[in-house]
Amino acid sequence: MTEDLNWAIGGEAGDGIDSTGKIFAQALSRAGRHVFTSKDFASRIRGGYTAYKIRTAVDPVESVVDRLDVLIALTERTVDENLDELHDGSVIIYDGERTMMQDFEAPEGMVGLDVPLKRLAEEAGGAIVRNVVALGAACEVCDFPIENLDEALEKRFGDKGSAIVDTNKQAARLGAEYAREEYDLDTGYRTETTDADYVLLNGDEAIGMGALAAGCRFYAGYPITPATDVMEYLTGRIDHYGGKVVQAEDELSAINMALGAARAGARSMTATSGPGIDLMTETFGLIAQTETPLVICDVMRSGPSTGMPTKQEQGDLNMTLYGGHGEIPRLVVAPTTVAECFHKTIEAFNLAEKYQTPVYLVSDLALAVTEQTFPPEEFDMDAVEIDRGNVVDEASVEEWQDDQGRFKPHADTEDGVSPRSFPGTAGGAHMTTGLEHDELGRRTEDTDVRVEQVDKRNRKVETAEANEDWSPREFGDPDAETLVVSWGSNEGAMREAMEFLEEDGIDVRFLSCPYMFPRTDLTEEVEAAENVIVVECNATGQFADVLEHDTLTRVDRINKYTGVRFKADELAGEIKDHLGVAAEGGEEEEVEAE
Repeated sequence: MTEDLNWAIGGEAGDGIDSTGKIFAQALSRAGRHVFTSKDFASRIRGGYTAYKIRTAVDPVESVVDRLDVLIALTERTVDENLDELHDGSVIIYDGERTMMQDFEAPEGMVGLDVPLKRLAEEAGGAIVRNVVALGAACEVCDFPIENLDEALEKRFGDKGSAIVDTNKQAARLGAEYAREEYDLDTGYRTETTDADYVLLNGDEAIGMGALAAGCRFYAGYPITPATDVMEYLTGRIDHYGGKVVQAEDELSAINMALGAARAGARSMTATSGPGIDLMTETFGLIAQTETPLVICDVMRSGPSTGMPTKQEQGDLNMTLYGGHGEIPRLVVAPTTVAECFHKTIEAFNLAEKYQTPVYLVSDLALAVTEQTFPPEEFDMDAVEIDRGNVVDEASVEEWQDDQGRFKPHADTEDGVSPRSFPGTAGGAHMTTGLEHDELGRRTEDTDVRVEQVDKRNRKVETAEANEDWSPREFGDPDAETLVVSWGSNEGAMREAMEFLEEDGIDVRFLSCPYMFPRTDLTEEVEAAENVIVVECNATGQFADVLEHDTLTRVDRINKYTGVRFKADELAGEIKDHLGVAAEGGEEEEVEAE
């Protein structure tokens, strides 16, 4: 396993946990280290436990693990919440002068650093910078040169003036000096720096960046956790490309605005979470019936109803596959990593226009809020290809007119994909409706036309299935007896879990599926394996049900629905349990079949 350091800060919502964590994550990435972050936060503005965790190493890291080396605890609850991840030698930085920490004592075997955060912050220029004092102390504990904080502090506070930046820099140095002078620190933690250059971003930002690269020029949305950062990223940036972001009054308005922009010829999208998808479902049917290309991003969270807005879950798969009245052709794409959020967003726009159909882009909270480092070349804008599909112009429109010169936007074609005319195209004027319609878009109840149009719309999906590559991403030993299948954000945890399993002599073939519909038939892979396990963050095993339906084979399931993402070491342990393998030594145990 990679030599890594696991750091966290925790306290109450409103204590500046998120901004403090981001500053340290940026400092680490700018120092040439890989970063993988995780957040635990309550759905409230103030109060309630919240934490920001960072796993960092010189080598790439793709998951969190059950270990904390350094913890900045602003409340005693922070220690209690993380006690199972703390270990002998863990360092806990706290402010013993803070009322709620006055009686705190570090658990046996751990190192407690009582640093007067507020008092030192006031010496630097104001109590508000106490968290930065803690960052300075953490730098000393981790043997991380404090100068690496400077650039991150400049980026975070530069627009507030040089005095604010200098105050924060001084606060960090006071924290480091106090830890160095008051404690004999020899923790053994070393945070090596390199000359590498990395980009740090989360899944929502990657989706926004992918939308811009794909040529999205209109976004309409309503704020909802955890999808709001897509809109936040696009706001201001899209204007540089002639685009527009509109914050609608609700999700119904948002998807209808996006539909209107798409009908006008703009590449358009909206993003929401489960409750918003519920509200958008009626218009989703209209999009498919009118054959309008539109990208709808669902950033999943715990449900049903309001559920747990700030917690992880993959419970919307059935809704994206089957939601809506009637039979609605659609495509469903689910990025498996933060980087894939960028690439699959571009792909979603191309698919939507090539097949004139709505595309669900399905992400989740774990991807949305995770910040991860990547080399800049991962996001090669010059390599982006845009395919706007079967668009006609004045030279080709006559081919798609009837004998009276009327354009046929729903022409019954062999591949199911009709011609598309942008507004203003001479000879391409047309209408369409959510009612069943003929090739001209005029309403009809003619039974033959009804069958023709339904078959035509469904044929588009068949064409997409035949023409595109819907293969899963494959890792591990292709001849292994154990096959693990997953989708969405579980890929990183599973890839690192394979390293733990390999240490115990367990080989695994892992298929990570980014395409929910259409998708590759995995019957051959399932039948070749002795053990098949499906990993997902929901209670009922929605993707396991899909796989069983496709392959007519029962599969084993590892489901997590606590609201917390899978961790690599945890997932490795779960797999060993399912295989009947002892926790140590890799020896097989006798287990009774269920």
